[in-house]
Amino acid sequence: MELQLSVPATADNVPLLRHAMAGFLEGQSVTGETAADVLLAVTEACTNVVQHAYRSDPAAVDRHIELAAECMDSILEVAVRDLGRGFAPRVDSPGLGLGLPVIAALTRTVEIRPLTPHGTEVLMTFAIAAG
Repeated sequence: MELQLSVPATADNVPLLRHAMAGFLEGQSVTGETAADVLLAVTEACTNVVQHAYRSDPAAVDRHIELAAECMDSILEVAVRDLGRGFAPRVDSPGLGLGLPVIAALTRTVEIRPLTPHGTEVLMTFAIAAG
């Protein structure tokens, strides 16, 4: 089973993506602390897109957050993507700068990859109970 969503990159859509992810997890029988960790990591990654992805490209027309998830055996793979110009540390950041460290602490693995021609993907994996 897979989850694929693309919504405008607005703060109002972060809870929508979290809710969709919660439904996906429920359908995969992922519950408890594991589900809570996944939902927090997804929320942090989506919030980073809203706050940072399109700041350096104010003329960007396609300001979206893409969320994809797939369960394979005992691994859940979740990707959060944007089509922005990437991100760099900001002194004037509206957040506390804890998003990526929180994600790293909650996941089995996390990779931040540039997309072509532009954009960023945060690819997270989580260990889940098989079956």
